[in-house]
Amino acid sequence: MRIDQLNVMLRARSEWEAMELGTALARRHARAIWLPLLYVGLPLFAAVNAVAWWTDRFFLAWLLMWWLKPVADRIALYVMSRGVFGDEPSPWQTLRAQRHWGWSGFWGYLGWRRFSPFRSLLLPVNLLEGSDATHRSQRRRAILSSAFSHAALLTTVCMVFELVIVVGLIACIFMFVPFDLLSDSWRAAWEMVTELMPPWTRLGVNLFFWIAATLISPFHAGAGFALYLNRRTEMEAWDVEIAFRRLRDRLQQAAPLLVLALVLVWPLGGLHAQDANAETPQCAAPDTHDSDDDSYYDEDEEESDEAPAVPADDPSNTAEVIFGGPRPDTAGFRQAVQRAYEDPLITPTREVTTWERKDNPEKEKKEEDAKDREDRGERKGPQLPAQIAEWMLWGLVGALVLALLVTSPWWIRWLRGSGARRAQQATAVAEEAVRIPDVVPP
Repeated sequence: MRIDQLNVMLRARSEWEAMELGTALARRHARAIWLPLLYVGLPLFAAVNAVAWWTDRFFLAWLLMWWLKPVADRIALYVMSRGVFGDEPSPWQTLRAQRHWGWSGFWGYLGWRRFSPFRSLLLPVNLLEGSDATHRSQRRRAILSSAFSHAALLTTVCMVFELVIVVGLIACIFMFVPFDLLSDSWRAAWEMVTELMPPWTRLGVNLFFWIAATLISPFHAGAGFALYLNRRTEMEAWDVEIAFRRLRDRLQQAAPLLVLALVLVWPLGGLHAQDANAETPQCAAPDTHDSDDDSYYDEDEEESDEAPAVPADDPSNTAEVIFGGPRPDTAGFRQAVQRAYEDPLITPTREVTTWERKDNPEKEKKEEDAKDREDRGERKGPQLPAQIAEWMLWGLVGALVLALLVTSPWWIRWLRGSGARRAQQATAVAEEAVRIPDVVPP
């Protein structure tokens, strides 16, 4: 990989910063990503849903579109992997490259790896590195070692965003209903959904899911690709390598100037050496001396020959021997130095006495708070799965409450009728019919 040509700043980032970088890459190459997605997705959506309408199996159409989502990730990954090197492909180049690019390591993501929550992080290993199956398995384990939780959380968040978009599109329909008719429209829509949905409503739901997947899948692939780059930077020290390469380039550019400077400075060194040789005879001692000086030097030489050599570390070399005569009295000098040091202007020091409490509750509280913060920072990593589980549980509780509110017209009547007294039935009055004779006597 030509890492020196990357147009993104490579450094060891946190996983959250890496995912933000991936979303920024998706926004930067938006046109080159979404146009090929529309060229591929629209005909596929029309063909699949036409067959589903004909066979009345719209659920299978939705399932097939969901199963083919790695194809959209593949298109986005192709664009961003070229875009980070400054070579953004055109939509037609992207579509032509899909016929032969990376199919050897891609079929698993349409098969047994389709349910993997780490697809966004591991898909670049299969499509970009071009290694064999054994080496790919080792690379996937290495890349996934410390970023698996963030990759799984990324997949979960993208699924939630898709669901939010679908719900928002459905809610937009009811925004155009008058407020007076909103309750009746909602009741009619709910009855239509629960009893038997007409084909056009099921086609509309599939359309909403396809729109949500088309909008979110490039961000999913981009964040996973940035996580992959961050893991490679951490494992292979790409940032350090790039720094050394840039330093080498700067030195190579400055090498001709350095050689030229050495060529220009070299003759000056020879001139200075010649000047020094020329000045040496002028500094030498004169060879001629007068008679008095000669006799003086001769006497010194004789005395030095007669005097025995005394080592420098001889114990007899005391101050009196070296300097000659008795040592002067330095008591007055020492007293003057002592008085100078005692001067308050020279050493301005003073003694201050204060009272302090032995048990300072505020200080102890600050120390305990700092210790608690350190403990929370150490437990932050292991608490991430617990926080995710807690969010999922709260989401489940919210879904149950929403389901109870929606179905309240059906079960609230049971609660209302449970405490009411049943009306007593009136006792039937038995009446005997009186038979009247056919002929009445006069």
